[in-house]
Amino acid sequence: MRNIVLAFAGFGILTACNRTEPTASASQETVELAINTENTMEEMSFYDFKTKTLTGEEFDFSNLQGKRVLIVNTASECGFTPQYEQLQELYKEFGGEKFTIIGFPSNDFGKQEPGSNEEIATFCEKNYGVTFPMMDKTPVKGDDQHEVYSWLTHKDQNGVDDAKVSWNFNKFLVDENGKWVAHYGSKTSPLDEEIMNFAEGK
Repeated sequence: MRNIVLAFAGFGILTACNRTEPTASASQETVELAINTENTMEEMSFYDFKTKTLTGEEFDFSNLQGKRVLIVNTASECGFTPQYEQLQELYKEFGGEKFTIIGFPSNDFGKQEPGSNEEIATFCEKNYGVTFPMMDKTPVKGDDQHEVYSWLTHKDQNGVDDAKVSWNFNKFLVDENGKWVAHYGSKTSPLDEEIMNFAEGK
């Protein structure tokens, strides 16, 4: 009888050990997965993105390789809207193979860009003679934020700094290697000395 009791006791201990083993293994796998995820996280490339222009054509950011880029969120009914004139002046002087400006019309701030893409294009050309590339009307913040602006505003994506698009006509600089360089608020003129030096390649 004693041998039978000992046998059952041994079986119970073995069963208990076998029950706890998967839990320990699962915990270990969870830890290893977290470590591997952290170690394999890579910065996203500026040149991976695509969008649409105001006229509906595809715009591939890979075509910007080798160019310094100024990205600006625009609006047609904003107090800063006259900056279109300065942006065009900057583009006229430095735009070309080494520098460009990309405008992203957005209705995110004060509903100051209510028009259609066609209306925006007409406004820009008629009032300011804009010739630099203008993209599709785009959310630059919130849940629908365009992936380009997600990259521009999050350090874990651009590898340099966090930033916040605070209003219309915020400006971001990205160098010829696709590296995030700087962010400027709405009050900074497109003809600011630092921006002009960047555009010129100084």
